[in-house]
Amino acid sequence: MSLLTLSNVTKRFGGLTAVNDLSFTLTAGETVGLLGPNGSGKTTALNMISGYLPVTSGSIALDGTTISTLGPERIAHRGVARTFQLVRALPSLTVGENVLAALAFRKDPLWGSKAEAKIENLLADVGLAGRQQEQASNLTYIDLKRMELARALATEPKLLLLDEWLAGLNPTELRAGIDLITRLRQSGITILLVEHVMDAVRALCTRCIVMNTGSRLADGPTADVLADKSVIRAYLGDDHA
Repeated sequence: MSLLTLSNVTKRFGGLTAVNDLSFTLTAGETVGLLGPNGSGKTTALNMISGYLPVTSGSIALDGTTISTLGPERIAHRGVARTFQLVRALPSLTVGENVLAALAFRKDPLWGSKAEAKIENLLADVGLAGRQQEQASNLTYIDLKRMELARALATEPKLLLLDEWLAGLNPTELRAGIDLITRLRQSGITILLVEHVMDAVRALCTRCIVMNTGSRLADGPTADVLADKSVIRAYLGDDHA
């Protein structure tokens, strides 16, 4: 059975159709790239999967059960976690307290010594070992992203949605980010990532889904999709296809 299934999902904002009749499936353990030019509907699709936006029509199922009628907190409790294009930290709290907030509101909340031990492990996993007492407001951009990822992992998700998590990183940070996501993939988490960094897509994704003007344009093995003339045309125009 597929872990995630989108069936003819559409999202309209008044007269604008942001996502149009989108269908695809993810199998447990896959790392799949969700690609497309700016404005193609990728983030809107993630927002519907995670419950931040209701679908206009169609349905989304996780483990065979419809989730597209649920709010984001109930979808999170069923095993979906995500990061955002713009990191949403709690800057007045420490790094550890930011992660504690995720532990406190997950389906099986953790507090006290168990939470402290979990925070230490999560921060170590994302490259922030021993930094739980630092103020979140003092973190660098890459470390804010690491902290946000630790918060997402605190919910122990089946499905992790990464919205341009690697954007804006320098080459050294990008390599570290790719290595981190590789370790997550090897742990068995299913990952759907929106990304424009093609080196990362090639390194991480065995399969890619490409959107254009709200619709699915291509779906298949990464190398084949990135060589598809219709995909090149969508990104670069007719002169490059």
